Amino acid sequence: MRNKRKNREAFAEHSYWQSYSDMMAALLLMFVLLIAITLSIYKQKTEDLDKTRLELDTARAQLDSVITDLENSKAEVEKSNEELAASLAQLQEAYAQAALTKEELNKAYLEIENGKQELAATKSELQNIVGIRTDIIGALQSAFNNSSMKVDAQTGSITFSSDVLFRYNSATLTAESKKTLQEIIPMYLDVLLQDQFRGYIAEIIIEGHTDTDGGYQSNMELSYERANAVADFCLNKRNGLSEEKIEQLQQILTVNGKSWSNPIYKKDAFGNATEEVDMPSSRRVEIKFRLKEDEMIEKISGILAH
Repeated sequence: MRNKRKNREAFAEHSYWQSYSDMMAALLLMFVLLIAITLSIYKQKTEDLDKTRLELDTARAQLDSVITDLENSKAEVEKSNEELAASLAQLQEAYAQAALTKEELNKAYLEIENGKQELAATKSELQNIVGIRTDIIGALQSAFNNSSMKVDAQTGSITFSSDVLFRYNSATLTAESKKTLQEIIPMYLDVLLQDQFRGYIAEIIIEGHTDTDGGYQSNMELSYERANAVADFCLNKRNGLSEEKIEQLQQILTVNGKSWSNPIYKKDAFGNATEEVDMPSSRRVEIKFRLKEDEMIEKISGILAH
């Protein structure tokens, strides 16, 4: 019985250490499993972190690319805005120029229309006086039909020889010349100043001419003084013109001295002018007229020149 108790105690002691050993083994196994699980979780987390870091780097690269694209787009937009602003400025300038051109065009149209109206009015005036020169010359020729004085068929002028009117190098009318002038002047001026023609006469001109002997300036003074002497004679009411016609003559009378600037040349047997000056014929006083139609022609030339 004592042996049974010893065996039982020995078995109990053995069971205790065996349980302790099993427990320690279990704990060790659990620790190993815990470490293994922890390592597995760490590895997974590390892999996940590396993957996340890679994705983040990829995303950052994409973001950088997007930022670069945005900056490029911003630069393009700014460039486009500058080009648009420049185009807008050009458009505004073109619009302003177009408006100015339109205004100039309207002004040009107005000037053309005014020119047309002025030309039409001038043409009407010319049509009213077409042939008036012929009528005046015809009337002058009729008035001088029985006179020794001849009327130029082209210009309607009459010419007095200075040798008949004045003594050599003198501007004083001789007594004989005054009788001639008293006969001729009223006949000539009465035709030009009659109601039928007076409105068409722009100017009555008395011109003095000399021969080529002597200086130009001295001959200019002599030619003017002779023409002026004839003009004074015409304006004297004792020499045939009425006071009314003298007043009319004063408004349109011009006196010129031409010196020897327009001499008359001798003609050969065939009627052709030579280079030899006809001295007596060059010494002369001419009375002629200018019609308003001459002014009309100048006016039309001025309009056409614009």
